[in-house]
Amino acid sequence: MKKIEAIIRPGSLDDVQAALDRFGVSGLTVTQVIGCGNQKGHTQVYRGVEYKVYLLPKVKIEVVVKDELVEQLLAIITQAARSGEVGDGKIFVYPVEQAVRIRTGQQGEAAL
Repeated sequence: MKKIEAIIRPGSLDDVQAALDRFGVSGLTVTQVIGCGNQKGHTQVYRGVEYKVYLLPKVKIEVVVKDELVEQLLAIITQAARSGEVGDGKIFVYPVEQAVRIRTGQQGEAAL
């Protein structure tokens, strides 16, 4: 099993979630996060004073899937979240050693 963690623009969330739903992925976790990367923030003006905002709002999507689905999901998330602009996000893939469904006690891939 693998955990796919995608950090994307908040505006891309609906498109990514819809694409994952069409593929059959229903279990996911979404977290609002802030961060910085190549986008390097932006300048804002508050009461006439200009200041730099380095940490920008992003959304983190986490989903655990069978190993054989990883490449397809990477392509789906990338296509749904890509605008071609700096700051579209990043995707990370981690190994998952075990999963347990608390309600039934199912373990491994059966718990997904």
